Amino acid sequence: MTSSRPVPATVGGARPTAVATEPTAQPTGGRRIGAVFAGLLVAMLLASLDQTIFSTALPTIVGELNGVDHMLWVTTAYLVAATITMPIYGKLGDLLGRKSIFIGALSLFLVGSIVGGLAPDMTWLITGRAVQGLGGGGLMILSQAIIADVVPVRERSKYMGIMGAVFGVSSIAGPLLGGWFTESIGWRWAFWINIPLAIAAIVCAAIFLKLPRHQTRPRLDVWGILTMAVAVTSIILVTSWGGTEYAWDSTTILTLVLVAVLATAAFVLAEYRASEPIIPLSLFKSRNFVLATVAGLVIGVAMFGALAYLPTYLQMVTGVNATESGLLMLPMVVGLMLSSIAMGQFASRTGRYKWMPITGMIVVAGALFLMSTLTVSTPLPVLLSYLFLLGLGIGLGMQILVLIVQNSFPDSQVGTATASNNFFREIGASLGGAVVGSLFTSRLTDLLSERMPDHGATGTPDTNSLSPAALGTLPDAVQDVIVGAYNDALTPVFLMLVPLAAVGLLVLLFIKEVPLRASIEQDPLGSDADQATKAAHVAAGADGTHE
Repeated sequence: MTSSRPVPATVGGARPTAVATEPTAQPTGGRRIGAVFAGLLVAMLLASLDQTIFSTALPTIVGELNGVDHMLWVTTAYLVAATITMPIYGKLGDLLGRKSIFIGALSLFLVGSIVGGLAPDMTWLITGRAVQGLGGGGLMILSQAIIADVVPVRERSKYMGIMGAVFGVSSIAGPLLGGWFTESIGWRWAFWINIPLAIAAIVCAAIFLKLPRHQTRPRLDVWGILTMAVAVTSIILVTSWGGTEYAWDSTTILTLVLVAVLATAAFVLAEYRASEPIIPLSLFKSRNFVLATVAGLVIGVAMFGALAYLPTYLQMVTGVNATESGLLMLPMVVGLMLSSIAMGQFASRTGRYKWMPITGMIVVAGALFLMSTLTVSTPLPVLLSYLFLLGLGIGLGMQILVLIVQNSFPDSQVGTATASNNFFREIGASLGGAVVGSLFTSRLTDLLSERMPDHGATGTPDTNSLSPAALGTLPDAVQDVIVGAYNDALTPVFLMLVPLAAVGLLVLLFIKEVPLRASIEQDPLGSDADQATKAAHVAAGADGTHE
């Protein structure tokens, strides 16, 4: 991400406006790398926890603040802000250097946490979440990019594997912590817990992080940022509101879809004309970038689709409570951690990696197929073994795909490439989650209408009000129908995802295995033009400074 070479010319032959003043990244000692990496893990933990920690706390929060009508905005505000800022952080990191921007993102996240923790009403709570998102969008991206500044790709795989494991842990720990805070010391601790962690990460970055600094006059891609913001906001509102707040064929949803399409077209045009585009169209000339991004999208849909509905499925079908359903997701996390860390170590030792995401996609497809065979009488250990397989498959490919993207570009573009890859994965996961949710809800409604006995007052329950607590108050015959319908509505959706995994597998077969670079600041393409540029830069005698 931070570059020690002049930034290459962008699409259309525009001349670069940023020149790095550091010809090579400075070697970093093992102890210092450990301190830096600890700070990066904390930053990633903060960003990933805050995407899930409020899921179990929201009913209590909106009840206390009298804001049920605005409940959706607590999560949507964070998601919109974080997604929009991802490519901005990636680009600015490449142009200006990452240390100060990373500390700035942590500081924004810290301010948002304080605002949210002190929020007297829903307006301030949503504002705090939006400010958190403005910082959180950079934490994940910059953490992955900073590792690229201090560790060569060959060694980086070890660190990326651990980062993937942290993300998996937080996806389960978030709801559990949110529920525990709400039931014990209070939901505001979902904000307060961020303060010491963010301060610790800032201190680590300030003391131990030594990165190249750039003397630049960047040209801000204003039109690109504005059109992207409109497109992202429209897409996320469609995925958040469609089928819940508004019908899919309602005027509001159709208008948002039209706005998203027009804004996306305007964004592409803006990027084509910009001298420093936040998502350069030249990225898409890299076959590995395109293929790895598509494959990452598939994994994101599978992972977030499972995380979104499996905890509720476990509560409805097996009868466990919310906390227990979260704990039952641990086999998936264990599988993800084991494969992610092991594959990072293996790639570092051997330099071979293409087989990992291919094998992972096969395992994901197999796990989804097995999950589609679940019934209300399936033994719990069998269900948990399927979750373990799903996590194993996700861990085999998730972080390796990011590594493939980083290995496809010189270090001067790694931040932009990493951010763009994560940006499209986030958009795809939102769209995939909405499609999975829509299919599940429509099937559940149809099955309940078909199977529910006509018991007068009982009638057909509203799918929006179905909950484990409400289920327990119904007659046994009605409970059996609802549990069966819930199972039969969700399991075919898993089967529908298998062809998507097959597409991901086909895409991965065409990825070219480029040897992982063993040094920092080496163009993976080894182009003559780049070597000439580097030689000219070194010959000019540029003096390096560090942040």
